[in-house]
Amino acid sequence: METVRLGKTNLEAARIGIGGIPLTRPTEDEAVRVIQHSLDLGVNFIDTAIGYGHGMSERRIGKAVADRRDRVILATKTPPLDKATCLRFLDLSLRNLRTDYLDLWQLHGINNFETYEQALSPGGAMEAAQEALQAGKARHIGFSSHTVDVALKLVASGYFETVMVPLNFVSDEAADKLVPLAQECDVGFIAMKPFAGGRIRDARLAIKYLLQFENVLPIPGIEKSEEIEEIVNIADGPRALSQRERREMKDICARVGTRFCRQCEYCMPCQQGVHIAALMYLPILWDLWPPDWFFSWDYVTHAVQSGENCTQCGECEEKCPYKLPIRDMIAESLEFYEEQKAKAQNK
Repeated sequence: METVRLGKTNLEAARIGIGGIPLTRPTEDEAVRVIQHSLDLGVNFIDTAIGYGHGMSERRIGKAVADRRDRVILATKTPPLDKATCLRFLDLSLRNLRTDYLDLWQLHGINNFETYEQALSPGGAMEAAQEALQAGKARHIGFSSHTVDVALKLVASGYFETVMVPLNFVSDEAADKLVPLAQECDVGFIAMKPFAGGRIRDARLAIKYLLQFENVLPIPGIEKSEEIEEIVNIADGPRALSQRERREMKDICARVGTRFCRQCEYCMPCQQGVHIAALMYLPILWDLWPPDWFFSWDYVTHAVQSGENCTQCGECEEKCPYKLPIRDMIAESLEFYEEQKAKAQNK
């Protein structure tokens, strides 16, 4: 498979990588088979995070690549907390992944400037990153974010070698400025959510769109061998988008664009303590995680509980740059949650 250079890391990744969230859904044996099949097809970049299933994703990946570590670019993510906590999480990730080093260690979810400043402060996550580099536990440092404005500053800062943000033809805010800036700064660009959190169902359109960017590495989440086979075949085939395909993309954008939360969090904080972004994301999280994990996850539970505080004031909608009907979407998400919970209890 063709490769893409991840900026100043000089890592040569196959043109398609894989993301590790869906690997928590099948059985462990099936997840291992899917990962190994992906490697057999030429995929060599695997991304995960310590928080994906409390390390479940990492453990499954570690088991799958144990006998071919030198053929894989392993990337994981840690929340940008204090230095000691970050280093503790790093050691746990290394044990989960059955390796003594990461090719890429990323600070997970730097979505606002306050978090960025905290990461750079004395005793913060950046000190942990530098210590990990010196100790050889991490070979390169990157970050992930859901906010383009924040990512622009981080890419230009010189502290990071890679950037990971959502990029797809429904949510393409990163395309105009962030993709070119990453190339200019020689920062590797990793595109998460290539299917827009399940909003895009056509792999052909999703992957061909991202392959138009020569410096972008898409990392679709997969859980079945057939999925990565289809995606690799698309990557190995013709990449030019036809006029018909462009019309199809435009039609999809028209259908979901006014009801698609980008998780930029500009609507927050809420004066009533409602976790708006998490509530808007509940239906997508349901598709990503196994039901037992979904209902036991504190993140989901706290989000649902916070929804009870909503006073329908509308301040969030005034702050939303995409003019989403947030109040209606929160109500729909809470109704969706209760419906799924009732179904699960009745089984």
